[in-house]
Amino acid sequence: MSERPRLTVLSGPSGVGKSTVVAHMRKEHPEVWLSVSATTRKPRPGEKHGVHYFFVSDEEMDKLIANGELLEWAEFAGNRYGTPRAAVLEHLESGVPVLLEIDLQGARQVRESMSEALLVFLAPPSWDELVRRLTGRGTEPPEVIERRLEAAKIELAAEPEFDVTLVNTSVEDVARELLALVEVV
Repeated sequence: MSERPRLTVLSGPSGVGKSTVVAHMRKEHPEVWLSVSATTRKPRPGEKHGVHYFFVSDEEMDKLIANGELLEWAEFAGNRYGTPRAAVLEHLESGVPVLLEIDLQGARQVRESMSEALLVFLAPPSWDELVRRLTGRGTEPPEVIERRLEAAKIELAAEPEFDVTLVNTSVEDVARELLALVEVV
């Protein structure tokens, strides 16, 4: 009997392409379970409750936090995000590789509560490229973009806290590298 799969945490600055890399990897390898976060932010066009996020009210989020039901949680750009603990543990116990795609604060909390987790930092090819991605989305007002850029500087400085760094020069390559890390037991 092999040991249970390891929890892999993917983090990095906003706009670095975490969601794109994860989506590409899971299209090829749906057996990797991506934890679905709870969030207080409103859905973006095309996002579905229970698929992309569990969209919850502030009151519901308060209860999840108070009851210790989140592996980690953080506030970002005026909204709260958190990872439901039970689902992550159930999948790991049943032998399914689990991937969390979360921010820096969340990655630090996971490191505290599950020290065996592998923390992977997704870095942009350059600062200029990150700025281009953050401003090119067109979904956020300028003050939100400014907050994201400030946060990105702080997040980039945290890279040494992670076990592995992947540079997002090619979605296909990074997805393949991430898969190799997730599937290592």
